[in-house]
Amino acid sequence: MTADSASPSEGTEAIVPRQPHEDPEPRPTDLAQADAARLAEAPPAIGRLADALSALRAAIGGTAYPLVMPSAEEAQRIGVALVTQLDDYLLPRLARLDAPLLVVVGGSTGAGKSTLVNSLVRAPVSSAGVLRPTTRSPVLVSNPADLPWFQQGQLLPGLTRTREPSTDAAALQVVSAPALGAGLAFLDAPDIDSVVDRNRKLAAQLLAAADLWLFVTTAARYADAVPWELLTTARLRGTVIALVLDRVPAEAAAEIATHLQDMLNVRDLGGAPLFVLPETRLDGQGLIAEDVIAPLHDWFGRLAADSSARAAVVRQTLDGALISLGPAVAGLADAADEQARAAKALGDRVSVAYRTGRQTMADGLRDGRLLRGEVLARWQEFVGTGEFLKTLESKVGQMRDRFVSALTGRPAPGRNLQVALESQLVTLLRGIAADSAEQAYSAWQAHPAGAALLDPGLQRPAADLPERADRLVRDWQQWVLGLVREEGAEKRIVARGAAYAVNGAGLAVMIAVFTSTAFIPTGLEVAAGAGSAVAAQKVLEAIFGDQAIRTLATQAREDLLLRAGKLLDEEAARYTDRLASVGLDTEPGARLRQAAADVETARTELALTGSA
Repeated sequence: MTADSASPSEGTEAIVPRQPHEDPEPRPTDLAQADAARLAEAPPAIGRLADALSALRAAIGGTAYPLVMPSAEEAQRIGVALVTQLDDYLLPRLARLDAPLLVVVGGSTGAGKSTLVNSLVRAPVSSAGVLRPTTRSPVLVSNPADLPWFQQGQLLPGLTRTREPSTDAAALQVVSAPALGAGLAFLDAPDIDSVVDRNRKLAAQLLAAADLWLFVTTAARYADAVPWELLTTARLRGTVIALVLDRVPAEAAAEIATHLQDMLNVRDLGGAPLFVLPETRLDGQGLIAEDVIAPLHDWFGRLAADSSARAAVVRQTLDGALISLGPAVAGLADAADEQARAAKALGDRVSVAYRTGRQTMADGLRDGRLLRGEVLARWQEFVGTGEFLKTLESKVGQMRDRFVSALTGRPAPGRNLQVALESQLVTLLRGIAADSAEQAYSAWQAHPAGAALLDPGLQRPAADLPERADRLVRDWQQWVLGLVREEGAEKRIVARGAAYAVNGAGLAVMIAVFTSTAFIPTGLEVAAGAGSAVAAQKVLEAIFGDQAIRTLATQAREDLLLRAGKLLDEEAARYTDRLASVGLDTEPGARLRQAAADVETARTELALTGSA
């Protein structure tokens, strides 16, 4: 057969309108009611399989792969393809096992698919010509009696039905061909290797909706890589395949056919029917001569006339497609698990960074580092130095009232100490928050999924952190004073009615918290503040008693750590909220595997191709 010689305009003229004697097309409500009746009469196993497929579709459609991981892009592509196949073919075909058999005619650019379809139905129903790609939108040709099934849109529901030729890839031109036997339809698909990306995607989508794929290639193109990739995919999917080797020179027919058959055998496709069409001239309508195409025409004629054979093809392809769901969904589940592991790893890295910050805060309150510099100076100014300290340590009972009086009459040093304490704590908190943010940022930057989620602002604490840290420390100081006031309600400190006495005791508690929960400074770093800490302990013991002041210090320290922890949690949430915003479900892999297992159980029970 020579290159397609029919002009595109011939395809337009070949549209066959509905004849007056044909029955009017059923209304959508009639079709829906008929389908509902058929489903009600169907074996229960079909209903269970349909339910399992619907649940699998929901599981696949509800699983996202938002994190940048090696498997994410491929999983998204496969997930979309599976949902499309479920919608386009598996669910509607299962609902109508008796529907006409759909033969999708696919192949490489210029292989002569449209000419072949036209020749099989003996009418130029699909445009053929030298312009590539010729088939821009698919053309479906069926017997007039089968038009209602294809026009109602259950099969390939995403394509808009039309009676006219279209350049819209989302349109499906449905053409009536009385010469084509009932029970069989041809769909002329776009080129599988089209230069137009949407055409290639549409061709793959249509092939996945085929009951039988008629692959058309030429003597010059049969060894191309792209067709063989799709043939392998079709075999793995269980699709019934037939092949046409077109435009074969007579002198090379035997050699080329033998080579092609060998290639089929190597790929486990040796059982597929192979039809060899010689180079020949087309007739005036652009059709292959009847005697040349007779073997293929007769083969399809017998298939159209044999309902059992058609049913066997439908069931084999449907069963194969169902079987192929398992490995494909397993791959999606693995990719989903990888997403979950990546999310956990990113969350763990943030937790480690800010857990380190909490530990740094606890260490800062325990090791005496906050008693250096300004705080130490203001504390010494507050309680006095030299003989006063020595006397205070040895004669607590005699000095208690004198100390309280001193506190009452000297508010300024107490205020200076409170400001110094506040400054030291705020500085510590800001430094911890900055270090934690930097550590979390670096940890995410080293992970492919984390790097894609990062924003430069995450490398630093939130803009309002200084204000929140200031407020935290002031609130904590007020809380400590309230704690001291409550604890000393029955003590002489309150009996004297002096607010400065409460403030002084509270400041002493704060200083004690800066060393350790038991007021016993440890390590060389706190040596300078040891005397001061002991002074605080003695004063509080004199006022509250030994156990009470230990309880006060423990409570004050725990409350400060709790407040600091909440502040760091708020900072960490800038990372964890970003991670949560991608919408990753919990355990999506397990849900996918269970849904696939349910489908396989229902498929085995139904036994489309034989006994379970």
